[in-house]
Order: sequence, then structure tokens, then C-alpha cells
Amino acid sequence: MIQRFIQEEEGQTLVEYGLLISLIALVVIAILSILGNKIKNTFNSAANSLTT
Repeated sequence: MIQRFIQEEEGQTLVEYGLLISLIALVVIAILSILGNKIKNTFNSAANSLTT
């Protein structure tokens, strides 16, 4: 039973995928928080150009 538990790797890969997804999410959140105002200003200027 212990050997089967050690050889079983399905739980490890699930944890690794979870860590990878959380790391990607943190990077995306950091980039959006840094560039958020610039992106907002770009969309606002584009919207203003379309309405005038």
C-alpha cells in the first residue's frame, strides 16, 4: 500500500498545475495593476474620438 502511494503521481501533477495557474494569475494581476491606468486612458481616448 505504501509503495502504491509513493508511485502514484496524479495528485502531484494536479498540485503542480494548480501552482502554475496561480502563478500565471498573479503575473496577470500585477501587469494589469501596473498598466491599468494607461489601458484605461487609451480606451477613453479612443471612445472620445469615436463620439466626436
